[in-house]
Amino acid sequence: MKCPFCGHLETQVVETRLAEDGGFIRRRRQCGACEKRFTTYEKPEVTFPAIVKKDGRRIEYQRDKLRASLNLALRKRPVSTEQVDGAIERIEEKLLALPSREVASNRIGELVMRELKKLDKVAYVRFASVYRSFEDIDDFKTLVDEVR
Repeated sequence: MKCPFCGHLETQVVETRLAEDGGFIRRRRQCGACEKRFTTYEKPEVTFPAIVKKDGRRIEYQRDKLRASLNLALRKRPVSTEQVDGAIERIEEKLLALPSREVASNRIGELVMRELKKLDKVAYVRFASVYRSFEDIDDFKTLVDEVR
């Protein structure tokens, strides 16, 4: 592993720890030249299905995009980062369990709505009102009544 400080190629693992959820390994390393310490993370590489947009385009799955959507709906709501991380993990587990190599974008939207409904009802209504493109107040009222 190359030292991020001096670029020396020889580093030594000083400490190794498994993350609490077992999803990755944290390693503390020390450079053989400058003796500075740094942390690396080791996690399995997985391939998510391609996302098929409404217009037929195929794009790569982007975790940051999913997080941004959740955070936008949850803005100024009492939901912790850990809860958001948990929701993202559950969505990703469902995506990885799919038998096909492609998934429609609306399927991901439905998974997001399911998670938001469990986390925060207001965020769920925010997301659903934009995601389902409500045209009038009756659609919105129906959704709010459903949440109650």
